[in-house]
Amino acid sequence: MTRVAPPPSGTGCVECLATPDGWWFHLRRCVECGHVGCCNASVGQHASHHAHDTGHPVATSFEPDEEWFWDYAAGEAATPVPLAPPRWRPEDQPAPGPEGRVPENWKSLLHPE
Repeated sequence: MTRVAPPPSGTGCVECLATPDGWWFHLRRCVECGHVGCCNASVGQHASHHAHDTGHPVATSFEPDEEWFWDYAAGEAATPVPLAPPRWRPEDQPAPGPEGRVPENWKSLLHPE
Protein backbone atom coordinates (compact mmCIF):
# COMPACT_ATOMS: atom_id res chain seq x y z
CA MET A 1 0.00 0.00 0.00
CA THR A 2 1.35 3.43 -0.95
CA ARG A 3 1.62 5.95 1.85
CA VAL A 4 -0.33 9.16 1.21
CA ALA A 5 0.96 12.36 2.80
CA PRO A 6 -1.58 13.91 5.19
CA PRO A 7 -3.73 16.91 4.23
CA PRO A 8 -2.21 20.38 4.59
CA SER A 9 -2.52 22.13 7.93
CA GLY A 10 -4.37 25.03 6.30
CA THR A 11 -4.18 27.47 3.41
CA GLY A 12 -1.29 29.58 4.71
CA CYS A 13 1.87 29.51 6.79
CA VAL A 14 0.94 28.33 10.28
CA GLU A 15 3.50 30.55 12.05
CA CYS A 16 2.86 33.66 9.94
CA LEU A 17 -0.89 33.40 10.54
CA ALA A 18 -0.26 33.10 14.30
CA THR A 19 1.08 36.67 14.41
CA PRO A 20 -0.81 39.86 13.53
CA ASP A 21 1.78 41.02 10.98
CA GLY A 22 3.11 37.73 9.57
CA TRP A 23 3.20 37.30 5.80
CA TRP A 24 4.80 34.96 3.26
CA PHE A 25 6.12 34.94 -0.28
CA HIS A 26 5.49 31.30 -1.27
CA LEU A 27 4.26 28.27 0.65
CA ARG A 28 5.70 24.80 1.28
CA ARG A 29 3.95 21.69 2.65
CA CYS A 30 5.62 19.03 4.82
CA VAL A 31 4.95 15.57 3.39
CA GLU A 32 5.32 13.94 6.82
CA CYS A 33 2.69 15.91 8.77
CA GLY A 34 1.07 18.41 6.38
CA HIS A 35 2.51 21.52 8.09
CA VAL A 36 2.29 24.52 5.76
CA GLY A 37 5.17 26.97 6.15
CA CYS A 38 6.68 29.80 4.17
CA CYS A 39 9.61 29.39 1.77
CA ASN A 40 13.23 30.38 2.38
CA ALA A 41 12.77 33.61 0.42
CA SER A 42 10.12 34.63 2.98
CA VAL A 43 11.08 36.63 6.06
CA GLY A 44 10.16 33.79 8.47
CA GLN A 45 11.55 30.82 6.50
CA HIS A 46 9.15 28.66 8.50
CA ALA A 47 9.11 25.59 6.23
CA SER A 48 12.85 24.96 6.55
CA HIS A 49 12.74 25.71 10.29
CA HIS A 50 9.95 23.13 10.61
CA ALA A 51 12.06 20.57 8.72
CA HIS A 52 15.05 21.20 10.99
CA ASP A 53 13.09 21.34 14.26
CA THR A 54 10.95 18.25 13.65
CA GLY A 55 13.22 16.03 11.58
CA HIS A 56 10.66 16.08 8.74
CA PRO A 57 13.07 16.86 5.91
CA VAL A 58 10.87 16.58 2.81
CA ALA A 59 8.49 19.29 1.64
CA THR A 60 6.66 20.07 -1.56
CA SER A 61 5.51 23.31 -3.08
CA PHE A 62 2.04 24.43 -1.97
CA GLU A 63 1.83 26.82 -4.91
CA PRO A 64 -0.58 26.19 -7.82
CA ASP A 65 0.87 24.14 -10.68
CA GLU A 66 4.21 23.48 -8.95
CA GLU A 67 4.87 19.77 -8.46
CA TRP A 68 8.37 19.46 -7.02
CA PHE A 69 9.61 17.92 -3.75
CA TRP A 70 12.67 19.04 -1.76
CA ASP A 71 14.74 17.34 0.93
CA TYR A 72 16.01 20.09 3.24
CA ALA A 73 18.43 17.74 5.02
CA ALA A 74 20.07 16.48 1.83
CA GLY A 75 19.79 19.80 0.00
CA GLU A 76 18.43 18.13 -3.13
CA ALA A 77 15.27 17.12 -4.94
CA ALA A 78 13.25 14.39 -3.22
CA THR A 79 11.17 11.54 -4.55
CA PRO A 80 7.52 12.57 -5.04
CA VAL A 81 4.90 10.96 -2.82
CA PRO A 82 1.10 10.89 -3.20
CA LEU A 83 -0.58 13.79 -1.41
CA ALA A 84 -3.99 14.05 0.23
CA PRO A 85 -5.92 16.98 -1.26
CA PRO A 86 -5.82 19.86 -1.64
CA ARG A 87 -2.60 19.86 -3.66
CA TRP A 88 -2.13 23.66 -3.56
CA ARG A 89 -3.24 26.74 -1.71
CA PRO A 90 -6.49 28.21 -3.05
CA GLU A 91 -5.77 29.70 -6.47
CA ASP A 92 -7.63 32.90 -5.57
CA GLN A 93 -5.34 33.42 -2.55
CA PRO A 94 -2.64 35.95 -3.44
CA ALA A 95 1.10 35.35 -3.31
CA PRO A 96 2.62 36.95 -1.44
CA GLY A 97 -0.03 36.71 1.22
CA PRO A 98 -2.14 36.81 3.16
CA GLU A 99 -4.06 39.68 1.64
CA GLY A 100 -3.88 42.83 3.72
CA ARG A 101 -0.66 41.96 5.56
CA VAL A 102 1.99 42.20 2.86
CA PRO A 103 4.04 45.39 3.25
CA GLU A 104 4.47 47.69 0.25
CA ASN A 105 8.24 47.12 0.29
CA TRP A 106 7.91 43.30 0.40
CA LYS A 107 10.32 42.68 -2.47
CA SER A 108 13.14 44.39 -0.57
CA LEU A 109 12.50 42.15 2.46
CA LEU A 110 12.88 38.81 0.67
CA HIS A 111 15.88 36.54 1.30
CA PRO A 112 17.78 35.21 -1.70
CA GLU A 113 16.95 31.52 -2.19
